[in-house]
Amino acid sequence: MTSPPVHVTGRIAAVLRALSGVEGRGAATSALARATGLARPTVHRLLAALAAEGYVDRDQRDGLWYLGPELYLLGEVAARRYDVTQHARASVHRLAAATGESAFFSARRGEETVCLLREDGAFPIRSFVLYEGARFPLGVVSAGIVVLAMLPDREVDDYLGRTDLTVHWGQSHSAEALRERIARTRETGYSVNPGLVVEGSWGMAATVFSRAGEPAWALTLTGVESRFRDERRPELGALLLKEAHALTNLLRA
Repeated sequence: MTSPPVHVTGRIAAVLRALSGVEGRGAATSALARATGLARPTVHRLLAALAAEGYVDRDQRDGLWYLGPELYLLGEVAARRYDVTQHARASVHRLAAATGESAFFSARRGEETVCLLREDGAFPIRSFVLYEGARFPLGVVSAGIVVLAMLPDREVDDYLGRTDLTVHWGQSHSAEALRERIARTRETGYSVNPGLVVEGSWGMAATVFSRAGEPAWALTLTGVESRFRDERRPELGALLLKEAHALTNLLRA
């Protein structure tokens, strides 16, 4: 578990990230305090200041906080430079159509992955661990595993040396367990999440690299355990790697 940020900018960023991860449901001040590790009065003061500028909004009926209209306007401008989902959408569609599973595109943001796109395949049973806007620390869910695995050893060592994922995600996310997962991912090129977040909900992911060769995004397939048997995983992995390679080349062009 990482320590809460000490400077104001970091605290504001932590609050906004936590608020963005509630999938449009809104969040109470106390819930945001728990998610950020900040004191409740501190979070309330930050939210009040952000609300005055239009960056967050509060529903007066239930007191829940939501992202505000000013963020939408800023996002529209930023998307002109940073939005890669227009390129990734075709890859996500092909993966969902070819496998019948739910396909996703996630971006690395600092020490997290953020789900940007989702498309469900034809198979009727779905996993809802991932959804658009969902954030997870590196090393958690298949996207976070594969991005972490593709970082240089020194960055992996630094991250695991100061981050305790077991507090929120259990012993299956200990540094030792993650190192084993990283080693397997590097061997195959794709990661496997064998129901570590929600029992019976499996995922696999492959990395999409930036022009600088950094693991910046991930393509993911998720579904129920019976759809990710030993005999099928190599096929799914090959499809993920094919689409990830093609998307990497497209984004580098």
